[in-house]
Amino acid sequence: MKLSQAFRMAFKSIWSNKLRTALSMLGMLIGVATVIALVAMSEGSSRQVQAQVESLGAANMLQVTITGRGLTTSLTKDEAMEFADIANVEGVSPIVNGSVTAKFGTTSESYTVEGVTPEYELVRDVGFTKGRFIVDLDSVNYSKVALIGANVATDLFGMEEPVGETILLNGSRFKVVGLLETKGDSINGSADDKILIPLTTGERLFQSNGVKSIYLKVSDTDQSERVQAQLELKLAAKFLDSTNAYRVINQQEAMETVGSVTQTMTSMMAGIAAISLVVGGIGIMNIMLVSVTERTREIGIRKSLGAKRRDILLQFLIEAVAISGLGGAFGIAIGYIASHIIGVVMSTETAVSLSMVGWAFAFSAGVGVIFGIFPANKAARLRPVDALRHD
Repeated sequence: MKLSQAFRMAFKSIWSNKLRTALSMLGMLIGVATVIALVAMSEGSSRQVQAQVESLGAANMLQVTITGRGLTTSLTKDEAMEFADIANVEGVSPIVNGSVTAKFGTTSESYTVEGVTPEYELVRDVGFTKGRFIVDLDSVNYSKVALIGANVATDLFGMEEPVGETILLNGSRFKVVGLLETKGDSINGSADDKILIPLTTGERLFQSNGVKSIYLKVSDTDQSERVQAQLELKLAAKFLDSTNAYRVINQQEAMETVGSVTQTMTSMMAGIAAISLVVGGIGIMNIMLVSVTERTREIGIRKSLGAKRRDILLQFLIEAVAISGLGGAFGIAIGYIASHIIGVVMSTETAVSLSMVGWAFAFSAGVGVIFGIFPANKAARLRPVDALRHD
């Protein structure tokens, strides 16, 4: 029997039992749709977390946080800038920060203010859309100038032009010299709610004893661990008498950790959903066994007319794969729709992976083969005489 004829006979049998076929497909459909929807949720969550981690800085970023208190557990600006002498360090940006009340006219809001140096623009990859950035002369002269984020500009000025205007920060007058480009939200809050001022001015405003945060940009990502080791040696030499006085965060390690965790979560989701596919496969096997029993006489007649064992085996196997494959195809469509609905209802990001769609469909077809072999083999092994006698 030709392969095309086997396909025609298999699909004719499937079509003649529409309700039974639909019920058989239902288990596979639900399984595939569940896999796609769950993995889409997991993938979307992974991307959100990854984006938030990346918003803290690029993969070639190191962050030093001084956790102690007092003069003995702090760094001056000059001491922080010495870290630029470490090999493969492209830039260093010391920071002081705090919360202030910003006021313009009758509008008053609380924001995070960071005292920074000109290197902040390169190290933190921050740009501005209007005005200018902070320059060395601002720090030397303790200038009261500020760059404001997009949300700050909207809150305080509305539709007015902010550059050139004067705002009050904790009662002190600051001239707005620039508008920062929009960055969006991050783990540390919205980057658009920040105000940047010169580092020296920030130290006076917050009465800070040295800097508490330093960002380092590494020129070669592969050298991040080596730079971190040298950085920790310098910090250990500085804080000999203090324990737990500092913490160094390697942005690349954080991103790799997040990637590993999210990958594990996605695999677990897919594994749980795959159980539905196995259950659907068992349902297909049961239906195929019933079909073999119902068509015993048909099998006997075909064998008596010359049909070989492999012809019967192929026909029933094609039927099982067709049922599971069609269920998988419909499941993919339902999975896409479900993931979109979940994203809208739960206000979260979902992302359907094409590779996962391919694996889900291949798995569903494979389930059809695995669970179709037994009933197909049972049909193929029937003896023509016994099959014809079946009532």
